[in-house]
Amino acid sequence: MQDGGAIIRRKSNPGATHMPDAGESSGVLERKLATILSADVAGYSRLMGEDEEQTLKTFRGHKKVFESLVAMHRGRIFNTAGDAILAEFSSAVEAVRCATDIQAALRTRNDQLAPSRQVRFRIGINLGDVMVQGGDLMGDGVNVAARLQTAAEPGGICISGSVHDQIRNKLSLSFQSHGEQNFKNIQQPVRTFSIVEAEGHGALPIPKPGSAGNTPAKWIAAGLLFLLLAGGSYWAYTAMERKKAENVRAIAAAAPPELPAPTSAPPATATPETAKASVEKSGAEQPVRTANAARAADGPEAGTAAAPRPSGAHAPSRPSAVAAAAPAAAAPALSAGPFDGVYSGQICYGKTTDEPTRCYRAEGTIRGQKITGQWVVAPKAGITMYLAGDVATSGDVKIGMHSEKPDGTLLAVIDLKGTLHDDLIEARGSFRRGRPVTLNWRKNSSASR
Repeated sequence: MQDGGAIIRRKSNPGATHMPDAGESSGVLERKLATILSADVAGYSRLMGEDEEQTLKTFRGHKKVFESLVAMHRGRIFNTAGDAILAEFSSAVEAVRCATDIQAALRTRNDQLAPSRQVRFRIGINLGDVMVQGGDLMGDGVNVAARLQTAAEPGGICISGSVHDQIRNKLSLSFQSHGEQNFKNIQQPVRTFSIVEAEGHGALPIPKPGSAGNTPAKWIAAGLLFLLLAGGSYWAYTAMERKKAENVRAIAAAAPPELPAPTSAPPATATPETAKASVEKSGAEQPVRTANAARAADGPEAGTAAAPRPSGAHAPSRPSAVAAAAPAAAAPALSAGPFDGVYSGQICYGKTTDEPTRCYRAEGTIRGQKITGQWVVAPKAGITMYLAGDVATSGDVKIGMHSEKPDGTLLAVIDLKGTLHDDLIEARGSFRRGRPVTLNWRKNSSASR
């Protein structure tokens, strides 16, 4: 026995049976306060059902970016299961910074994929007391983070009130409050917030009002509405049946007794069966034309990169031959924007104490309100730079760039803001570590409308 640093040895008693202390029979339960980040892929079962190999390849690339950013923000991934990832942070500020960086980096990667093939994470963050078991963490602190994740939109972030209280005056973020939400198997209601916008990353998807969590009031209202609809339907049905019976009696009373009712309908040129077959035929053709038109609309995506992707990268399929098989239905044109075209020019990294100024030429494509691009920055190492951003109708431009290795390891992240006017994009920003970056691109004359 140890007391105050002094070891007390018990003398053995040969005639007594030794009863082990609680600490000898089981390990001491350790608890601590931690910020837990829970992430899960939205629609993972559907993605795997449609294309297992491509989904797994995309998920592994996303996961490497995820892991790199967790390590960059001094976090630790303590559990993974399938498409779910759990990480702990000692700081709520770092956990939220990490989450916004993850969603921005993965949005850039997803912009290179067809919308139906994008692998998007939901993220929930909670600050709470947890139990430590080896390298794993358990308890309500972890469970609440997992429930908050289910309330987030794909590509979005939900946080608890305990996290919000820690970060609201420390980070440049916008929030939307969902009030106190009741989650499955969580005894106490949880104050819930969505991150609406993160500086440098743009807007994030948020749940529709009243859709976060499961509130008893919502289910009560749904039950009352069901009862009202059911009662109204039954009343309408009985009224209709009474009206039918009255009409039958009136017709029977008005019919002459010497004229029996006909036993069969008179023949007609177009029978009900042929009319039904004609309707079914015309109705069957419509989905084919609609499906072909929809596939034709999936042609050049708004997020198509200006340069070819590296070998092994996923490119959206362009089934133009299928669309051509239905000339009767014209494919809807892609939505055009006032700035559509290919832009190219210089990107310059500013001078630092260790690096000189460096400039190189690159290009991107604007389609609608999106700008995308990619290029190889280090051919020998196979390092690729990816660019994606938003272009407002006012000409304001927000651009995110990141470079990564062929295995998906994230190397650098750049955020830029600027304007587009007179066919010229001028944007300024920096690397996450502070090195300044400028971008000056002009619209190619060959791409002008």
